[in-house]
Amino acid sequence: MLILTRKIDQGIVISGNILVRVLGVERDRVKIGISAPLEVTVLRQELLEREGEGQPAKAEKWNRNKEASDPAPSAVSAQEEPPAKKS
Repeated sequence: MLILTRKIDQGIVISGNILVRVLGVERDRVKIGISAPLEVTVLRQELLEREGEGQPAKAEKWNRNKEASDPAPSAVSAQEEPPAKKS
């Protein structure tokens, strides 16, 4: 496991097209924003684990263009695209 530290408004890029950004920290909760292509599935870990226990993972629909400030713990946001890969 890669372990990184990030400050609010800092992020990491995965595979050149997935951006994970720290939006805020309150007590023991971290609010993150994820920008990913539509074909990439983003699930909270507990939904994936629940599916593994034989319970169907409840799909949550989220408008990818919705404001990042709106409360949505599993939100996928397309507000900002990660930097393009250099050729």
